[in-house]
Amino acid sequence: MGSLFSKQFERRKNIKAEKKTLCDLNENCGESYPGSDYRPADRKNWMAGLGVDKVYINKIVWPGTHDSATNKIGIPFITRPFAQCQSLSVYQQLVKGTRVLDIRVNENRRVCHGVLTTYGIDVVIGDIKKFLSETQSEVIILEIRTEFGHQDPPEFEKYLEEQLGEYLIHQDEHVFGKTIAELLPKRIICVWKPNKSPRPQSGSPFWNAGHLKDNWIDTDLPSTKFDSNLKHLSEQPPASSRKFFYRVENTVTPQPDNPIVCVKPVTNRIHGYARVFITQCFTKGCADRLQIFSTDFIDEDFVDACVGLTQARVEGAC
Repeated sequence: MGSLFSKQFERRKNIKAEKKTLCDLNENCGESYPGSDYRPADRKNWMAGLGVDKVYINKIVWPGTHDSATNKIGIPFITRPFAQCQSLSVYQQLVKGTRVLDIRVNENRRVCHGVLTTYGIDVVIGDIKKFLSETQSEVIILEIRTEFGHQDPPEFEKYLEEQLGEYLIHQDEHVFGKTIAELLPKRIICVWKPNKSPRPQSGSPFWNAGHLKDNWIDTDLPSTKFDSNLKHLSEQPPASSRKFFYRVENTVTPQPDNPIVCVKPVTNRIHGYARVFITQCFTKGCADRLQIFSTDFIDEDFVDACVGLTQARVEGAC
């Protein structure tokens, strides 16, 4: 018992120290970078607002959400706090400015996070189609993966193509060097990551796992995650020359050996430092590598941070 108490005490001490590290970094380095003062007039149509003939796919800093469809997962107040990573529906996230969705499914076509499930994938598809019907030029990266420990849903590619076919941008590496205007009316880059089914090939309506990469680490320590994100990002080629999307997740994850295992209080340890991270990307010389930037519980300021940097790139300010 004494050993357990000692370990927990040390864990809490480390978390406190790492939170202070990020707080001090914020105070000393600030949150100023090219585009940091920009606020889109209409987040629902922020890509259109930048000019679709000027916005190249490889210049966008894509605001994304982690475990995007978990707003109603599990049982309220009982299991939901352990798996919920977003409080908004997929439609509400898109309206707020989110442009990358992270959807996990099981063999029954239900959205899940680990062992917990929520509504079916048809709800997600419905939200996406509603958003697309209300806008004209917004492009979405839709990542759908079979959750770890589950089987691929049967005939899933056929289902997705039936539902979204008119919007799907086919797998083609030339897409990275095109403007939004050149891709329209197609508006969804759908990355399908099955567990066992064959991966999509070039020319398919779907993109494979090799086109959306990240270096996720399982930690609840905010400064450790922050530094890891910077390190791995700095090792990537510039976004302008890559033929894949690279994601950085501004999140930390509850750990079973810590008393706090609910998502929100844990991920809040890093949530407010998105702008600091972008500032540090410039300081470390890797801002040209930042592409997909994702978070839990997305808010307007996170979206604006990404859109502002995109606007600076489009206007040649960085």
